[in-house]
Amino acid sequence: MNSEDEKGVTRRSFFKGTAAVASTFTIVKAEQVHGVGKAMLKLGVLGVGLRGSQAVLDTWAGNENVQLVAIGELFQDRLDKGVASLKERAPQQFEKKFKVDREHMFVGFDAYQRVLATDIDVIMICTPPAYHPQHFIAAVEAKKHIFCEKPFGTDPVNVRKLMAAAKKAEQLKLTVVSGAQRHSHRQYIETIQKIHDGAIGEIVAAYANWAVNSGAILHLRRDVSPELKGAAVRDPKWTDMEFQHRNWYEFIWICGDQVVEQNVHNIDVINWAMGTHPVSALASGGVAWRPHTEAYGNIYDHNVCVFEYPNGALMTSHGRQYPPSTFPRDVNELVIGTKGRSNCHDMSQARVVDSDFKQGELSPYIQEHIDLVDSILGRRPYINQGIQVAESTLTGIMARESAYTGMQITWDMIMKSQQDLFPKVLDMNAKIDVPPIPVPGEYKFQPVSFTG
Repeated sequence: MNSEDEKGVTRRSFFKGTAAVASTFTIVKAEQVHGVGKAMLKLGVLGVGLRGSQAVLDTWAGNENVQLVAIGELFQDRLDKGVASLKERAPQQFEKKFKVDREHMFVGFDAYQRVLATDIDVIMICTPPAYHPQHFIAAVEAKKHIFCEKPFGTDPVNVRKLMAAAKKAEQLKLTVVSGAQRHSHRQYIETIQKIHDGAIGEIVAAYANWAVNSGAILHLRRDVSPELKGAAVRDPKWTDMEFQHRNWYEFIWICGDQVVEQNVHNIDVINWAMGTHPVSALASGGVAWRPHTEAYGNIYDHNVCVFEYPNGALMTSHGRQYPPSTFPRDVNELVIGTKGRSNCHDMSQARVVDSDFKQGELSPYIQEHIDLVDSILGRRPYINQGIQVAESTLTGIMARESAYTGMQITWDMIMKSQQDLFPKVLDMNAKIDVPPIPVPGEYKFQPVSFTG
């Protein structure tokens, strides 16, 4: 992508001059929406692990006029487990809405292309984050509506490519909904609208926290041979490529690190409330407890960053994954204005169903898929969250790169960076050397080379 494309995306920032609801929705006439009028929407899903399976179940729960007709996975055993999980967890919905025959179950690095070549209307991208730009871009080229899990990539080069594709999706009126579910949460929507309307004055400070006691997210525990009994070790049968994909959360290139993969939720809310992205980031982080073994990869287990916004306001983000303990769980947002403060969901008349917003009529995890379908069918204003979540992803990358280098990282540096972490060879037998855990003063803000 050339520099003019990148500057165009920056000027086109979804945030500037928008209200809370308008920042999520671009309004067009219903007859312009690609796919409007279909009685039954056909879904394809890429990745049916824990998140992909749940996305399918949430789509089924919120919509009667959808059927799953194609699945793409990297590994056959993951595909089989995903199908079994869908059947076990929602047997009645499975009977009515699972219409995937064996000819439409695809395995391998090219599975996404084969799913997109079918007659699906919607693609659900639930693969590891590094693949989101590749799969998103291909979906736009195939003229499919998109649900894409957050974050929208792991490096500046590929996130910027996704941003260009998101602009093209808007031109084609392809709906784009992200896994940043707070944009479908009525309490957040109504509260941030009031913040934009001046309810707390001008924002001068903010906080975005994702501090949990989950320990390491070791996906490999599910996939090792029975004789290893779920140990946090590499199965000796696996190549480098297979190991890193089965244990994807632990490696920078495929996960993005915790500040990008998880804290993006909270960072995104603050960007939404601020109406723009930060201009700079200065962070610290490191590895406080994670064992220095192959299974634990090369990501950090904590990151604290101070972002500065164009108006001079500062936002502090705090992310960590410490082992289960007595440390408090801290997942929230806070904005402080000249006239008051808000947790970004406290100025709504919507009924609270439970403290985690996961159950009942307000569940944003289901509502985002209702919004997806309603946008496609023209039953509500058109939605394209592509630029917004891509900018929030780049904000998380700013924090990561600042902590790794010890430098202040600016938005301009991110938009010009040529850092591209995606492997040049996608082959299960390719060798991928894992760079060491980043050390400030040694780590350089530059591309990482892959061999294979």
